[in-house]
Amino acid sequence: MYLMYQYCFRIFVATWNVAGRSPVGSLAVDLDEWLNVKESADIYVLGFQEIVPLKAKNVIGGEDLTEATSWNLLIGQILNDKCACRWITPMINPMTSVHEEELNNCGRYKLMASKKMVGVFISVWINTSLFNRYNISSVKVCAVACGIMGYLGNKGSVSVSMLIEGTSFCFIVAHLASGEKKGDEGRRNHQVSDIFKRTYFTRDDCTPRPLTILGHDQIFWFGDLNYRLYLENDLARELIKKQDWITLQEFDQLRQELGDGGVFQGWSEGNIKFAPTYKYSAFNSNRYSGTFPSLAGEKQRTPAWCDRILWYGKGVMQHSYFRSESKFSDHRPVSALFSTQIELVKSNVPIIGSSEYTKQERSNGEASSTLLSLITKDLDASPSNSKRRT
Repeated sequence: MYLMYQYCFRIFVATWNVAGRSPVGSLAVDLDEWLNVKESADIYVLGFQEIVPLKAKNVIGGEDLTEATSWNLLIGQILNDKCACRWITPMINPMTSVHEEELNNCGRYKLMASKKMVGVFISVWINTSLFNRYNISSVKVCAVACGIMGYLGNKGSVSVSMLIEGTSFCFIVAHLASGEKKGDEGRRNHQVSDIFKRTYFTRDDCTPRPLTILGHDQIFWFGDLNYRLYLENDLARELIKKQDWITLQEFDQLRQELGDGGVFQGWSEGNIKFAPTYKYSAFNSNRYSGTFPSLAGEKQRTPAWCDRILWYGKGVMQHSYFRSESKFSDHRPVSALFSTQIELVKSNVPIIGSSEYTKQERSNGEASSTLLSLITKDLDASPSNSKRRT
């Protein structure tokens, strides 16, 4: 006999362009506000852009995981009450199930996947209680570089694919082409199409799993998408002063592309009820760059909602869509909280406390230990070992 179950849990998705700055201890207060830990989620999916300066040596040279590790340590500290040093170890050294049980007493979240490509970086954390309730498997990562000359990693995406029970998830963080001239949106559209075409998740076992982005049941695409406003700078700033977000959205490039079917056909984005997140002044981060054009060295930029979160698939509901007010970079962080449903078919119903249930719990623990080894293999793989990864 087969029974259908439906589970619901919360996913926190966030994006932040940190302008090439390294994380510092004082940033913990900003992260605490950004991650909204008072309303904790089951899964945290964090996307970053420019975690290193986009200089030639960083774009062309080999990958250095120093900055990615520093960010993960700080994130783990916030999520797990200063137990980050232990929770980061799955990235580097697989743990035995016994050691893993000891660490479970230290914090609530485990680093499930982490991948960096130049400045684009994704970090996925899962509440440890999910491993007792769900079968989480087939965690894969893929990077697509589509920057300079169409293949350098100053722009592009990093994606994570995973299965939770029978439902497949895909998380894509992207940094698309910059520029506010007319026609620049076409370059961004082309990069989106390129990422869809080139993102591919390898299959190394017999487990049925999606190999492409659109093969997944639930998909979240977020990052510095760089879409601007079709609006004069002065008019844009006037609408911002009035907090007239409805009128301002009528000139938003991404909204128009979504409406015209130029990109992300059938995808959803929550209603924007916050000020544009780009570009803030390096001299005074409380105001937009170019407020005083005569100020030497300050770029004249029309404010825009460059930092966005989109989703696709059934069973996804967005509960909030907001920006945080950290002044760490020239972008404000943007976050969204979702609830999502997965379905599971089981041949029987284990009774809590029974020997069968205990066996199942032990099996789940062993599976997660094996999974950590697979994740480590993905994270340590050299970008040059595969055509599909950078």
